[in-house]
Amino acid sequence: MRLNQYLAACGLGSRRQCEDLIAAGRVRINGDAAHFGVRVQAGDRVEVDGQEVRARARGEVWALNKPAGVLVTVRDSFGRATVLDLARAHGIRGRLFPVGRLDLDTTGLLLLTDDGDLAQLLTHPSRGVDKEYEARVREPLAPAELERLRDGIELEEGRTAPCQAWQECGGDGVLVRLVLHEGRKRQVRRMLSALGHPVLHLHRVRIGPLRLGDLPAGELRSLSAAERAALETASGAPATGSEARRAPRPGSGQTQA
Repeated sequence: MRLNQYLAACGLGSRRQCEDLIAAGRVRINGDAAHFGVRVQAGDRVEVDGQEVRARARGEVWALNKPAGVLVTVRDSFGRATVLDLARAHGIRGRLFPVGRLDLDTTGLLLLTDDGDLAQLLTHPSRGVDKEYEARVREPLAPAELERLRDGIELEEGRTAPCQAWQECGGDGVLVRLVLHEGRKRQVRRMLSALGHPVLHLHRVRIGPLRLGDLPAGELRSLSAAERAALETASGAPATGSEARRAPRPGSGQTQA
């Protein structure tokens, strides 16, 4: 097993993050400084910052209903509340990190894990794991504006990928639902702003086959083996067990979180 893959299996982050550990000279194998491309063999002693680390068969995954005003980061130098603070408050320990990001004011489904491999698969652009959002805006979008969302919006760094978009209008305003297969910074807000519809509130309800469901704001729960297998299947990882399932269509109730 390559060293960066081994470190990710130890729960030290994604493979890219583990490469940074190696580049910083913080990793040693059998007492010697580690380098890129080295493979970890049975019986090798791997240390990070002088502490031995060992790979696990598979990590844990938690679903969080992120509240507004909480940062999606491992730590904050200004002492602001982070999603890991919420995890610690629920008694969850270990080297956790968030899978992807949500803006400070965006709420909804966020995954926390100590499995670097799974995190990388779920967030890598080539995997195209879909994410469903609910965006509250003031005025209904015209049919032509919905088509522009579906075809792609021209942003500073280029046109967004085609997506699914529809709206629901009611007495409490307009709710625009979008299913994206990419994850640019503040993408939903920027897409709707480009059409003249600034987002009043943004909420993520689904990642791949996993739906937020009725999990209260600020609460976490551990994923079941079936939900874990469904995420692996959606990300293109080899699914294990007979419970692995395909991701549902947007709006289906499969794999509730």
